[in-house]
Amino acid sequence: MRSFWTPFQTVNQAAASVGKVPERTDIEEKYKWNLEDIYPSPEAWEKSFADLTPRVNALESRAGKATASAGALLAFLREEEAVSKELGRLCVYAHMKSHEDLRVTRHQELADRAENLSMRHSAAVSFFQPEILALPEGQIEKYVAENEELALYCFYFLEILREKEHVLSRREEELLAQTQEIGSVAQNAFTMLTDADMKFPTIQDENGQDVELTEERYYKLSRSKDRSVRKAAFEGIHNTYAVYKNAIGALYAGSVKKDLFYAKARHYSSSLESALFSDNVPEAVYDNVVNTANAHAPLLHDYMTLRARVLGLEALRFYDLNVPLSEEPLTCIPYEEALEMAAAALSPLGEDYGAVLRRGFTERWIDVYENQGKRKGAYSWGSYGTRPYVLLNYNGTLRDVFTIVHEMGHSLHSWYSHGTQPQVYADYTILLAEVASTTNEALLLEHLLRECESKPEAQRLAERKWLLTHYLDMMRTTFFRQAMFAEFERETHRRAEAGEPLAPERLQELWGELCAKYHGPAVILNDPIRMEWARIPHFYSAFYVYKYVTGFTAAGAFARAILCGEDGARQRYLDFLKSGASGFSLDILKKAGVDLKSPEPFEHTMATFREKLAEAKELLTLRKNLAFT
Repeated sequence: MRSFWTPFQTVNQAAASVGKVPERTDIEEKYKWNLEDIYPSPEAWEKSFADLTPRVNALESRAGKATASAGALLAFLREEEAVSKELGRLCVYAHMKSHEDLRVTRHQELADRAENLSMRHSAAVSFFQPEILALPEGQIEKYVAENEELALYCFYFLEILREKEHVLSRREEELLAQTQEIGSVAQNAFTMLTDADMKFPTIQDENGQDVELTEERYYKLSRSKDRSVRKAAFEGIHNTYAVYKNAIGALYAGSVKKDLFYAKARHYSSSLESALFSDNVPEAVYDNVVNTANAHAPLLHDYMTLRARVLGLEALRFYDLNVPLSEEPLTCIPYEEALEMAAAALSPLGEDYGAVLRRGFTERWIDVYENQGKRKGAYSWGSYGTRPYVLLNYNGTLRDVFTIVHEMGHSLHSWYSHGTQPQVYADYTILLAEVASTTNEALLLEHLLRECESKPEAQRLAERKWLLTHYLDMMRTTFFRQAMFAEFERETHRRAEAGEPLAPERLQELWGELCAKYHGPAVILNDPIRMEWARIPHFYSAFYVYKYVTGFTAAGAFARAILCGEDGARQRYLDFLKSGASGFSLDILKKAGVDLKSPEPFEHTMATFREKLAEAKELLTLRKNLAFT
């Protein structure tokens, strides 16, 4: 395979990556996803919408009747699934059509209407779970005995009934429901303050051009080779948050108090237990995340020392953490070649996986290139009853190749899950969502590291440096940083539960202590970094970020077992992809060979980090500032 550093372009790649961004009509059909497989035209979508609307409304009329008998229960479940399936198709088509060109008003209107119908559906079926929970003890078992077709839904019923001890009286539930809008005030106010009202200063970039800071622009500026630019961007962002520290501190404290209120109202022992309950995750898993990061923080300290040495700095500041240690050489990987790289990297997953992957490449699952008005970024989407789809904005870099395998990891997870499981269990949980995508990234990384061994020495060194530093930065940002976030959340909620105030000064102090503990003596703690907690929107959805760490850890374990040829590893992984939500998430992972209740997979992740850090040290310090030569 030709090196991904060789400069070359196809005509289509040139059109997509240089010069004026093309209109959608200028891009070849083969590079556009085929949404006509869902509906052949917007008119067909309109007919489906019109036909489905009365069926959504009719679901509400089943209230008080849906659980009256085994037959009524089965009939409701089947009708609700049929409605949900078509509603999913409506939503996916409308939203993805709108993302093709956000300037097209008609498509935006379709998406809005689909969203409104989806909310109407949620309201129409909201009676069902309380009805199930109100049934006498053992009634569900009697219904299943009466009608064997209900046996399919046993785990689904178990999931509902598991919550029974945390469900209140009807009147209390009504009151809690009325507080939901109040409970979202802190998050909504934080969003409006930071996205709409907060204004950041203007700084100068490397070329002396004025740049008004935004959160979106900050990441690029934080990677600048010019340290003064990085410093100005860092201080501009964090010092602005410091101006609003009292307001943001009050909003975050209010969000934490909201978590405590709902946990106490529903008889959980803590807000952490409440947050983990829906996934049936014990606190030991959360503790594994935080404890592993703490125990192995010296490895991150070593990486920070290496970073300082390569950058030629006596000590790092926090604005030095994002600048690349190794340049990704100018790349222009033709899209078709990127697909071949992806297929080769994922070949250890077997022939069937490879065949489905190539179907995705050739049957127009992917919307490839940027066009005027197209949604930015990348995602995988679809619903039960459609193929999976992937949105890209492909520009020919190696990072884009990682994006392809990542999103196709999601897509094939959905393909196998939807193709194997009945509709009720077809969609996997958020806890599992990032495992398949990150496994693919791990396989691509190892494939490229092996491939570059046969290259000429200079090229081999250049490629390995970039790949290794890419991995080290993933460890810093996906494992250690998210673990630090998780520890912060656990501590703020513990303090609130103990009656301690969450004044902004105390939050700044806590954040500074965590930053120092995780990053070590090679990074100088300065005042602006103590305000970083105020920037993190995930904190308003408490105890979510630990899932990034567990997903990364499970993915590493799967990739390691597959590449080592461990007996049965590939089949266990494919079975994992097919499992959907047919069991509790941790049980699905354990059956596939990854026990997140044990420290073992986390320790293996640290062993890999140690190994790759050692090689990176050797490569990056061959001569002074090698990363920038």
